[in-house]
Amino acid sequence: MKKLNGSDGRKSANRPLISRRKFLGFGSGALLGIPLSRALAGETGGLVLSSRSTRALGTRIKLSVLHADPGCSETALDKAISELDRVERLMSIYRPDSQLSVLNRDGCVENPDPLFVKVLGSAIAWARRSGGAFDPTVQPLWDLFRRAQQNGSAPDEQAIEVARSHVDWRQLHVSTCRIELNGEGTAVTLNGIAQGFAVDRVVEVLQEHGVGQGLIDCGEIGALGVNATGKPWSIGIQHPREPDSFISIAELDGRSMSTSGDYATAFSPDFRSNHIFDPRTGHSPGELASATIVAPNGTDADALSTAVAVLGVERGLALIESMDQTDGFLVLKQGRALATKGFPCKA
Repeated sequence: MKKLNGSDGRKSANRPLISRRKFLGFGSGALLGIPLSRALAGETGGLVLSSRSTRALGTRIKLSVLHADPGCSETALDKAISELDRVERLMSIYRPDSQLSVLNRDGCVENPDPLFVKVLGSAIAWARRSGGAFDPTVQPLWDLFRRAQQNGSAPDEQAIEVARSHVDWRQLHVSTCRIELNGEGTAVTLNGIAQGFAVDRVVEVLQEHGVGQGLIDCGEIGALGVNATGKPWSIGIQHPREPDSFISIAELDGRSMSTSGDYATAFSPDFRSNHIFDPRTGHSPGELASATIVAPNGTDADALSTAVAVLGVERGLALIESMDQTDGFLVLKQGRALATKGFPCKA
């Protein structure tokens, strides 16, 4: 198993919190690793900062790139936004015309878009690799808990067991010409992988158009190259119990970062019931408040953060250990944090 930071093999989170408001208050330049005063003075090594914002996959998207030619940046950003629109049209569960919605409604999609095939193939691969801890068919549980919350109640055990019986990633069959979903009541959600997949699509498009430095925030984070000062991009990791604070800062060294936290969508005030479901029990896992993963690509980081949140510390770290160039920062429900030795925490 990967060693954890600290003399006892663990790195404690008992240190002063970093104010999120203070950190963000410096302006976008701080997020890019460039002090705003220097950015305004044009001290960015001859590079020009260009940014674009939109909404997709239920979250706010922000793309920021550095390039000597602003025209090149704008063209690349235009293409990246178009690619995000494509991902949204295919994978949004809230769009009745998306291929995901068609799959859940009709049980099959004929001649699916290659991107839809690719993301579902990745989802199945991660379900298999994680022993089912990551399962793209947990949508019935989400629907059950959301309806109960809207009614001011919590689902009973019988209802949870019925919903859980519809969860089985092995009912999903994917080929380039047809996607099929078997099992009455089974439904797919890509909320645990689509944002990371979107990061990868944006990175690919930006690189194809000559952009080698940038920061991609699609709910999950991707980093291209280094910032204008030649250093890694600095990204805050949300404290799971302090909304205005970061628990740590990560310096992304060309990898992508994803966090799965019980605070993101909670069905109970104590966060014990939340949007992360253990497919084996139908309930939310009880050991971790959040799991942050850095990996070579956004798809893997996103899926792995969900799997680790379900698996807990011991089995989650074993899964992280099985992957190259992959590290984790885990926060337990009690507030203690553990980081693998290679996790890029800013000193």
